[in-house]
Amino acid sequence: MRRMNMPFDAPLTASPGLHWRNRFAALGPQFGTRLQATPLPAPHWVAHSASAAQALGLDAHWLPSDEALQAFSGNALLPGSAPLASVYSGHQFGVWAGQLGDGRALLLGEVDTPHGPQEIQLKGSGPTPYSRGGDGRAVLRSSIREFLCSEAMHALGAPTTRALCITGSPLPVYRERAETAAVVTRTAASFIRFGHFEHFAARNQLDALRQLADTVIDQHYPDCRTGAAGNGNPYAALLQAVSERTAALVAQWQAVGFCHGVLNTDNMSILGLTLDYGPFQLLDAFVPGHICNHSDTQGRYAFHRQPHIAYWNLYCLGQALQPLIGEPAAVHAALASYKTEFPRQFMGRMRAKLGLTTPHPAEGAVMDGILQLLADQGVDYPIFWRRLSHAVAQQQFEPVRDLFADRAPLDTWLLSYSELEALTGKAPDADLMLKTNPCYVLRNHLAEEAIAAAQAGDFSVLHTLQTLLERPFDEHPDYTAQAGFPPDWASSISISCSS
Repeated sequence: MRRMNMPFDAPLTASPGLHWRNRFAALGPQFGTRLQATPLPAPHWVAHSASAAQALGLDAHWLPSDEALQAFSGNALLPGSAPLASVYSGHQFGVWAGQLGDGRALLLGEVDTPHGPQEIQLKGSGPTPYSRGGDGRAVLRSSIREFLCSEAMHALGAPTTRALCITGSPLPVYRERAETAAVVTRTAASFIRFGHFEHFAARNQLDALRQLADTVIDQHYPDCRTGAAGNGNPYAALLQAVSERTAALVAQWQAVGFCHGVLNTDNMSILGLTLDYGPFQLLDAFVPGHICNHSDTQGRYAFHRQPHIAYWNLYCLGQALQPLIGEPAAVHAALASYKTEFPRQFMGRMRAKLGLTTPHPAEGAVMDGILQLLADQGVDYPIFWRRLSHAVAQQQFEPVRDLFADRAPLDTWLLSYSELEALTGKAPDADLMLKTNPCYVLRNHLAEEAIAAAQAGDFSVLHTLQTLLERPFDEHPDYTAQAGFPPDWASSISISCSS
């Protein structure tokens, strides 16, 4: 593919079909710093998401162009965009970290799309005033992981930021070792985090705090002003709405087996989106205490702790909003919605995984029973659920039994599972199960194989994997290996915050 170099302010002659607004930049200079990206030398295409481009209403003929390559590498300014790095603060690993901010990201602005306004952000576009001594770059390895997982999670139905494309460069970047640079272009209705609110609350900048809260309410939660939630207090209603969205998000994570790995308050989305894919992992064996981030030496962000940590982070958000909400009792009442919504959402997700369409009091014991059994025997999580789906469809359970070293407890559980049909009058819905339990998930070893090939200049492995993950519930007979058990070496993969 032809490579080009352009000055940053080079005019773009082709239209990408984007109509910009810059509402976050209009909030004022205390919310961030306007600046341009640092040009990326000799950029080249790594990957695109046709689905994300379509969601933006992007001109399909413009996206593969050299002008798009320069724009999404930070080398040319898209007409109408107003690049900005936002400032925020936050708690990291449970400790107040003070001021943080977009240390390697630039918000280009907001565009109108067929699905409503969406922000577009470059990640890895060079240093900003919030880089804290860092180079502001992303490496190809981490960029591929974020691109694949954000698009995979979207296909699984999990709320998430999207990834439009990756551009790469031979520019050396140094982490644990020398690597090459890349830029991910990602999109979301908003990139505002819990940490944005913590930032202004910690500085007692209450006017800015109110301005930010009002903006979020007006743009994303208008019912908080007009609805019954919050008893006429829009800021309490906002906290409750965010709590409920976060509960739904974490329930989806737990059901699909997704470990975030670094659930700091600055990595929590005010819209309940999966944000900042760093040391994440989708479970292989079902190990509730699994820690996917080798930097997490205390296991704070272990898989089974995610629901509790999400509430802890919401509590921090509640403390930041308290000057606007008023009485602490109103804060606690708003937060309480998480404790009722999370189990409700999780039960709904697990019910679908089991193909149950009619709730029954006995279902809780069945759900708890299989999760305990999977944990006791370290059974592969996605393969179990997919095989169970096929077993229900074909009424042939031997492939499921083959996953267990000790079959007797499984047989006891299968009996209790079958008894739900008599109790509810409905058999498990195999079609629902096959649309809920994916055949393909982004396992760490699959990502590592795509990364290794890409680092050698071969992007075909990445593109094949992307295609599979974009249709995770479909069977692809020529790619059964990607749906199979992880190799032995997968257990030695080490993922850190630099990932």
